[in-house]
Amino acid sequence: MDNAQKEALLKKAKDMLAFSYTPYSNFKVGAALLSKSGKVFGGCNIENAAYGPSNCAERTAFFNAVSSGERQFEAIAIVGGPDGAIKDFCPPCGVCRQVMMEFCNPKKFKILLQNALGKIKEFTLEQLLPLGFGAADLDK
Repeated sequence: MDNAQKEALLKKAKDMLAFSYTPYSNFKVGAALLSKSGKVFGGCNIENAAYGPSNCAERTAFFNAVSSGERQFEAIAIVGGPDGAIKDFCPPCGVCRQVMMEFCNPKKFKILLQNALGKIKEFTLEQLLPLGFGAADLDK
């Protein structure tokens, strides 16, 4: 993935902040997921008064993509902050990392984060979820 693709993915993630539904935490998160076919799927966090039914932006993007027939992915960009103002890096939660493990090669799937200064951090899923449990582990 070249720098132009990374910037486009990060821009889409920032655009998704506008769709976040966060009346309780006011912490908006946007995500943009790049499939191997080149399609980009957006996601935003969606809160619920009961908290448990809330959904993170990353999982929203994955569920959007999977429900559209995509099953292979290259990268995801994630940004977020209070009231949608990006301040620091916004890494995915553990549940989102596990969903990524279901559909992505942990050694190759890239996770892009950006802070308010425009600095980008890039990780593989394996770096953020060492010893991740996936479908192959069910056969062991």
